[in-house]
Amino acid sequence: MTCYDRRDLGLLLLRLGTGGVLAAHGTQKLFGWFGGHGLEGTGQFMESVGYVPGRLSATMAGLAETGGGALLALGLATPAAGAAAAGGMTGACAVHAPNGFFAQEGGYEHAASLGLAAIGLAVAGPGRLSLDHLLGDVFNRGWMVPAALAAAAAGATVVVGLRAKRLREQTEGQQETLFEE
Repeated sequence: MTCYDRRDLGLLLLRLGTGGVLAAHGTQKLFGWFGGHGLEGTGQFMESVGYVPGRLSATMAGLAETGGGALLALGLATPAAGAAAAGGMTGACAVHAPNGFFAQEGGYEHAASLGLAAIGLAVAGPGRLSLDHLLGDVFNRGWMVPAALAAAAAGATVVVGLRAKRLREQTEGQQETLFEE
């Protein structure tokens, strides 16, 4: 019989908490659960903050949060799950960054905390109280951590960069319209 240590219990609690919050936020986007707006409302919001097309952006964010969160909670494919969740939170941070750090002012505090916790879990691994451990860590190999985090960072860089470009062009277009009037 294997004796689980404090580290295993701590990772389980961190996975359940972080993964549960992420999954709940994702289901708000995908299904409108927990007071969310579903794909239609979230898609409209995404368009309004520069993520185009909005419905696709809402779907991808919802899948990253729901899927990444559920997999983190289960401790399954932990490197990929943590990377997907962190990538989604990078996009959220970009939206909230103009409001500063603190969530009470609409800042990126909450998204950054979830993203960093997800990265931490991807790096540390799920512990022995996980499906990854039960399955012999076939989805939790050492090489998967940098590969998953690099892929998520590249994807988030492209998506956030395209959003920033759209917002710049939109601002420039509005300024040109003002000068023409």
